[in-house]
Amino acid sequence: MGFLDNYETVNQKVIRLHATFPTNRIETSIIDWQPDKGYILIECRIFRNYEDEKPAAIDYAHGMVGAYNPQMKRWYVEDTVSSAIGRCASVVLGTETKPSLESMQQVETMPKAFIEEDLWAKPFSEDGFATAQSSMDEIKSKLGGEILSEAPICAHGHMLLKEGTAKTGKPYRGHVCVEKVKANQCSPIWYVLGSDGQWKVQL
Repeated sequence: MGFLDNYETVNQKVIRLHATFPTNRIETSIIDWQPDKGYILIECRIFRNYEDEKPAAIDYAHGMVGAYNPQMKRWYVEDTVSSAIGRCASVVLGTETKPSLESMQQVETMPKAFIEEDLWAKPFSEDGFATAQSSMDEIKSKLGGEILSEAPICAHGHMLLKEGTAKTGKPYRGHVCVEKVKANQCSPIWYVLGSDGQWKVQL
């Protein structure tokens, strides 16, 4: 048995879909398309019955023209739409393999230059995208916001934030254990206010 023997074509999945749900409805839409950058994102929704209000499954396919051989580049949009339909049909039909035979064949014939180029190693900023870190930095610089980390976890779960102003007029902040029995409580974590106006763990 070969590597691709367990995969169905999109057409085979659609035929099974029509046989299983004769009144099904398939809807596809473009979520994002950047022709100049050579990629497209397609959404597919499949309804078991034509009159159903909510889809039985939603799935996506991301197509990049650089992943196709020269003779297939002009049809990368159509192929991505077919891929989205195949993936979504797999969810509705409950197949063992989600990718279609066509997608797996494409993996085997993908241009070598595209495989060797690690796109995920490039920072998003090169393509005009904002990273989570840059977005947080912008909030802090422009809005004066403070990015708080998740509450620390002790043996009894997430600790509670305790803050306020002491009788001396000095602000305080710390995390305390949620355990009600004082003898069993974990040690609290207290913070000190730094010269930069940010709270830091008291050492």
